[in-house]
Amino acid sequence: MSGIDDAEEFSVERLREKLDEDDLNELYLATVEAIKDGNGFGWLDEPPRGVLEAYWRGVALMPEREVWVAWLNGHIVGSIQLLHPSRHNQAQAHIARLTTFFIAPHARGRGLAKKLFLSAEESARAAGFRQLDLDVRETQQVAIQMYEQTGYVRWAEREDYAIVDDIPVRGFYYTKSLQDG
Repeated sequence: MSGIDDAEEFSVERLREKLDEDDLNELYLATVEAIKDGNGFGWLDEPPRGVLEAYWRGVALMPEREVWVAWLNGHIVGSIQLLHPSRHNQAQAHIARLTTFFIAPHARGRGLAKKLFLSAEESARAAGFRQLDLDVRETQQVAIQMYEQTGYVRWAEREDYAIVDDIPVRGFYYTKSLQDG
């Protein structure tokens, strides 16, 4: 499918408050779907529900993290986090990071990933960050293609970035300048 179907309702928004039970359930379901598809931002197997719910509750409360979510037809189907640097790291206060980026498999192919990704990037720019960094497993080819098409530059790779099914998987490190010109 290319683009958003006219009958579908979609949006991307930043979570600004404590997660309510419905949002938590939506995030849980979307995350589990992504983990089962091999895009679990570190998880290889589905953790117990309580562990995943505690993760999302904790993340939502952390002031240095912006949690952005993608909605499709009233359901959360994806997420990305914008990590602000520690207030105690003045030397790297200009660099933010993108992490835990996923779209549930059933919601892919609608342009939501790019909209979610660019929303977090624009927030970083608006907050005055000069640089945005991210890293990704080499197996995430669609994400890598989007990063490169939106101006991210691969500056390094690591051979044993992850171990999946006892096989080392390379990781790629990307950066993008957010300054004009």
